[in-house]
Amino acid sequence: MLAKRIIPCLDVKNGRTVKGVNFVDLRDAGDPVELAWNYSQQGADELVFLDITATVEKRKTLVELVKSVARQINIPFTIGGGINEIADADALLNAGADKISINSAAVRNPALIDELAKTFGVQFVIVAVDTRVMGDKNIVHLNGGRLPTEKQTLDWIKEAESRGAGEILLTSMDHDGTKVGFDNGLLKKVNDAVNIPVIASGGAGSVQHFVDVFKHTNVDAALAASVFHYGEILIPDLKGILKQNNIEVRI
Repeated sequence: MLAKRIIPCLDVKNGRTVKGVNFVDLRDAGDPVELAWNYSQQGADELVFLDITATVEKRKTLVELVKSVARQINIPFTIGGGINEIADADALLNAGADKISINSAAVRNPALIDELAKTFGVQFVIVAVDTRVMGDKNIVHLNGGRLPTEKQTLDWIKEAESRGAGEILLTSMDHDGTKVGFDNGLLKKVNDAVNIPVIASGGAGSVQHFVDVFKHTNVDAALAASVFHYGEILIPDLKGILKQNNIEVRI
């Protein structure tokens, strides 16, 4: 059985790690380079770096900062934010990325998924999906959650998979930063519908939430930010408890 992955996420704005609730009210959470080194030491399985205002500000990801982070870690490194074309992904690969995460650009130009998968391989391409319930439907949102689309979440995820996405990073905006637990109902529905790994994101507040998401949805990985950034959960402790609950993890 494949080990479940624990992934801290660095949401970066103006060179600092930030964290909010439901994608707003951002507060400082520290230096991304220091945090990255710390997570690598703690035994995180991977690290995600999201330049959260690159798309809105219509600019590229902060390549020099990415290089500084990459030098501090020895675990797989995913980068997202402002990736609109092959050249952007290539620059990040050269800066130290193992994978890239695309969100808004993929929705606006779905063929970008095909191009990236063909150029770099499917394992390199993570499609991030920010979703929020509107009425009785889960709707895909763009621009750091600011802009609702016409796309229903499950339909879009299936299309992304068919185009060559290697993984899905699914963030429930309704749960994000609330610490009430992951959106296990949605995550199970998505995980059952696709054949590629799903990373759960949005809502982690306790060790039990990680136990629940793996037991109830069977997703491949769980991502969190504030509980790790502020030292509320230490990764070695989390992995120890997951193991006690018969959930396979790398210690």
